[in-house]
Amino acid sequence: MSIHEVFMPALSSTMTEGKIVSWVKSPGEKVEKGETVVVVESDKADMDVESFYEGYLAHIVVPAGESAAVGAAIAYVAETEAEIEQAKSLGNGGAATAPSLTQPAPQATVETLVAATANGSNIIEGRIIASPRARKLAKEMKVDLEKISGSGPYGRIVAEDVAAASGIKTETTHKVVSTTPTPSIPQPTPPTPAPTPVSSTATLGEIVALTTLQNAVARNMSASLSVPVFHVGYTITTDAIDKLYKQIKSKGVTMTAILAKAVAVTLQKHPLVNASYSDKGIVYHSSINIAVAVAMDDGGLITPVLQNADSVDIYTLSRNWKSLVERARAKQLQPEEYSTGTFTISNLGMFGVDRFDAILPPGQGGILAIGASRPQVVATDDGMFGVKQQMQVNLTADHRIIYGAHGAAFLKDLAKLMENDAQSLTM
Repeated sequence: MSIHEVFMPALSSTMTEGKIVSWVKSPGEKVEKGETVVVVESDKADMDVESFYEGYLAHIVVPAGESAAVGAAIAYVAETEAEIEQAKSLGNGGAATAPSLTQPAPQATVETLVAATANGSNIIEGRIIASPRARKLAKEMKVDLEKISGSGPYGRIVAEDVAAASGIKTETTHKVVSTTPTPSIPQPTPPTPAPTPVSSTATLGEIVALTTLQNAVARNMSASLSVPVFHVGYTITTDAIDKLYKQIKSKGVTMTAILAKAVAVTLQKHPLVNASYSDKGIVYHSSINIAVAVAMDDGGLITPVLQNADSVDIYTLSRNWKSLVERARAKQLQPEEYSTGTFTISNLGMFGVDRFDAILPPGQGGILAIGASRPQVVATDDGMFGVKQQMQVNLTADHRIIYGAHGAAFLKDLAKLMENDAQSLTM
């Protein structure tokens, strides 16, 4: 017989505290091991948090709407109904006289995860590393997670891996998962109001608290100030890309997908620009994952990631992007869908911005700022004047590993692809 604490988990490497969005289970309800009990707002998304234990949710320490530091107790789970009252006393300040609690195994470190991945294992410290969505899908489809190799960060099993193991095509994975409605559980009223999100109705002179997402962005931007960067710009004629877009937009292709594809294909020739700095040396990433900056409606910024953008066809890439944006704005992205970018693009050209400098994201070697495409009078090859659509792009790069010549060569090849070989992006 024992009582267990439910801790605020670290859902990302930068997360220092989390906010309780809602409790899926109510006090007194039965809890199965591996079952979702609470939804937590991390730096960038709302995540389902599972119970490590079987028993009864005895007492909620941190109600919905409140925050707690990573590692802090947010609830108690009792193994038997008889222990529920004892657990409640712990939550009401009786911890000093209560029997010692059974602590969960400490969260696996990055080093442990890397070592396990290198050995082809997705079982860390006796527990299978899988996303809540993957666990749910595996249970529905009766798939043994121990027999699946994970494709997520550090070998984590994601929903796509379960779908592939059951014979379902990856394209339908999101449809399978999204058909299960989120339980509608009444939420307890928090004793203090949550911070007011940024809005256009804020009163002049009012101080509005930052949201969790805005705090995460602020921390990341502050960390970026310690990195020595340089900027290099280039003018790209977009007539060919514009023509391609007109040809295939009726098939659901977005300009974002075209730009991401063009950048990813160019990065194949410039692996150093897709690399990142570490204390041990240059990290050459095994895949090209393009993160794209997206502004959130309630303030803040998130960068959904188009995985393997160089090898995925433009039509699938566009469908993936649409799904990522929808789930990003609904705060339903999994960590691997916003934290695994190897290179970022930020497109303010859609707002009419001609040129800007982007701030380098932590853990990446470069970010490309894309301005608006506008008609410009230019000299033609035959010495005459003509009008062409042109845009300004500006690369911000980590000068510790990428030098000016590297950045210039990358932009030159990107311009060559977009101006002379745009049709190849559909192949």
